[in-house]
Amino acid sequence: MSERFTKLVGLMATLRAVNGCPWDRKQTHDSLKPYLLEETYEVLETIDQHDHSKLREELGDVLLQVIFHSQIAAEAGTFTIDDVLDTLADKLVRRHPHVFGNNDQTGTLTNGEQVLSQWEHIKRAEREAAGGALSALDGVPKTLPALLRAYQTQARAARVGFDWPHNAAGLEQIFGKVAEEVGELQEALAKTSTEAESAPNQSDRDAAIESELGDILFSLVNLARFVKVNPEEALRRSTNRFIDRFHLVEAQAAENGTPLTDMTLAEMNLLWEEAKQRLARPVETEPEQTRTSPQKDVPL
Repeated sequence: MSERFTKLVGLMATLRAVNGCPWDRKQTHDSLKPYLLEETYEVLETIDQHDHSKLREELGDVLLQVIFHSQIAAEAGTFTIDDVLDTLADKLVRRHPHVFGNNDQTGTLTNGEQVLSQWEHIKRAEREAAGGALSALDGVPKTLPALLRAYQTQARAARVGFDWPHNAAGLEQIFGKVAEEVGELQEALAKTSTEAESAPNQSDRDAAIESELGDILFSLVNLARFVKVNPEEALRRSTNRFIDRFHLVEAQAAENGTPLTDMTLAEMNLLWEEAKQRLARPVETEPEQTRTSPQKDVPL
């Protein structure tokens, strides 16, 4: 390992030692789970902001989590950071035979789709060798955000051929499926309204509506996958745009001396449209002093 990496591993060991930091010493794999998730999302936010200096810092925080977990494991005698590095290196070589020459496959793959198909084939073979389940859907973590989990689940099914045709007819079928699911939700809502008095079990009615709404979201994920858009990323960016626009609406309302709570919906919609137009302008056309947030440097 490099001198810098060795130093970092040593610092973590010192923090976990008898005379180290009380907080660090009491952590476990379970207690650290929220921090790993938090640091990951902070990396994503920093990438959106195009702040390379901040990205360097946030990536370091993610690396710290890897070293932290490895130190805890080393103390328990289960594995070390060296084992983590060796396992990763072995996996990269094993899953890239077209690059590293395994089985005389060097240079045989020419596009990303072929690489992905081979990757899944190798992973299935690894699971089979380890005595694990052989479902095409294995390996999608249940702890993923629901939208991303749906995307990954559909992608796994598609790799074995369970997918819409990737042509104009397939796209039309997906749009039809979305419309079908919307119609079923409308029917469930109408049924709930008419049966409210005769069907006292509110939980059953709510479950039916939840199920139909979930089907709509799942079909929209299918649409996103078809047009090669990550739905988790798309929704995250849309939420960011909403927040940026709403902040401008609040700022303009404050400048006008009228709280949002005292404005009509029509008045707020007017400010909303103005905010959309303002944020749609190229960043370079705005005076430097008007850029109050790094997020405004991100094309919207």
